[in-house]
Amino acid sequence: MRAPLLAIALALLPPAALAADGAPAAGGLQELRVQGRKVLVHLPAGADPERPAPLVLAFHGGGGSADLMADDARHGLQRKADEAGFIVAFPNGYSRLPGGRLATWNAGGCCGDARDRGSDDVGFTRAVVAALQDRYRIDATRVFATGMSNGGMFSHRLACEAADVFRAVAAVAGTDATAHCAPSRPISVLHIHARDDDHVLFDGGAGPGSVRDKSKIMDFVSVPETVSRWAQRDRCTAPPQRTPDGPGAGDGAYCETYSGCAGGTRVQLCVTATGGHAWPGGGARRGRETASRALDANDVIWRFFAQASR
Repeated sequence: MRAPLLAIALALLPPAALAADGAPAAGGLQELRVQGRKVLVHLPAGADPERPAPLVLAFHGGGGSADLMADDARHGLQRKADEAGFIVAFPNGYSRLPGGRLATWNAGGCCGDARDRGSDDVGFTRAVVAALQDRYRIDATRVFATGMSNGGMFSHRLACEAADVFRAVAAVAGTDATAHCAPSRPISVLHIHARDDDHVLFDGGAGPGSVRDKSKIMDFVSVPETVSRWAQRDRCTAPPQRTPDGPGAGDGAYCETYSGCAGGTRVQLCVTATGGHAWPGGGARRGRETASRALDANDVIWRFFAQASR
């Protein structure tokens, strides 16, 4: 159910830039507050303000923040939004710290304080979408979610519990962490993962690169099991078709696509041989593995979202 607007603690800090007609201006990042949390918003440069735009919500990894997910040097989502013409918003997860640092998402079995305190992150996300729809021209039939690691796990949970809001979701390096999943309608799901991920292991479990305190995470579900669950939930009848993908397809990158799914949905898995626990095509944090260049996650994700809109 859409949250009442009066219940949405929404403020602009600082006030959003305005175009000549009084509408929020494109370019850069605008900051909103929803239920006390930061949400950064980027409007695509050159977009027609009179035409409703698609919306992509991008969820950061565990221990991250909205600012880190919005960093184009790491993820490039603002550049992709300008290229493809969608609005991208970066919500901040649950955090007890000033500025929302070291935040996590309650994805079900994972992670951290968000899980342990039972943070209603699905309710928060619904409120974020309602607040954005109240302020910007958004095509309600083209609202999508993506995320990295814990944010990817949370995207899977949104597919389970908010399929009435989201047309499709795409998870990167974060497998399904839900114990129960009953989507209100079939929903298209994309999963991207590196075989050498040492945090969320491809074949299941928490790897040596994950957090020291394993009580804050879970024994992660494998990538094959995650994709199999979605193929069953969407009642896909055709076996997956594998195709090379991206400029580095010769380096072992491929995608497997399930078709014949209920409601015209699709389930897709894209795999890179290397790249570890990072956003393919993006940059890496200091001291972390180099992101795969075998495919560009933003290109793959937006192509998947665009096809889900047809």
